[in-house]
Amino acid sequence: MRLNELGIVRTRIERPDPEDVARLSQFGVATIHEAMGRVGLMRPYIRPVFSGARLCGPAVTVLLQPGDNWMFHVAAEQVQEGDVIVAGCTTESEDGFFGELLASSLSARGCKGLVIDGGVRDVADLEKMNFPVFSRAINSKGTVKATLGSVNVPVVAANALIHPGDVVVADVDGVVVVPRGLVAAVADASRKREDNEESKRRQFRDGVLGLDLYGMREHLAAAGLEYVED
Repeated sequence: MRLNELGIVRTRIERPDPEDVARLSQFGVATIHEAMGRVGLMRPYIRPVFSGARLCGPAVTVLLQPGDNWMFHVAAEQVQEGDVIVAGCTTESEDGFFGELLASSLSARGCKGLVIDGGVRDVADLEKMNFPVFSRAINSKGTVKATLGSVNVPVVAANALIHPGDVVVADVDGVVVVPRGLVAAVADASRKREDNEESKRRQFRDGVLGLDLYGMREHLAAAGLEYVED
């Protein structure tokens, strides 16, 4: 481990089994977050830039400098089929780091989308390309290519720590990070939770109340809840 993580590119990262990633991709962010013990969420200000955006894949991480998107071009060389780019910045910046041209470059490498704690632009073009992007802001302000960051180092984005190869899942409910070594277990737990929720969903549709399904009445009474008819 280097003391200074700036100015380096790690060209070899471990990725989880693609079959486990595919299994995890069947579930929504809310389900995965709950199944993982309610950890791993990015802050809710990271939002999809167009309706219907969704992604799931191993992270190629990018550490940006404010107002500088140089490292995206470096990261493109490291992308493998199925990866997603996850970008943090050395300090807060909402400049438009990313747009249509970079999306075209990354798509050609098999990249499945971007999560960035920063700004993006060319949103209409990104939607036409169906290149999923989740960002802190939409901002037409451009950037320069002058200052080194890093690629495939641990980064913090929207208060979440992401290591290269961790799986990032994003949809309309938010963004969750699943550590690489837990992907299989979290996929199993998500399936179990989804099956359990489907059983409850059927009962609710049949008119069963949550008061009875969850056995709440006794606890509510013990807490002092009273029903009155006046």
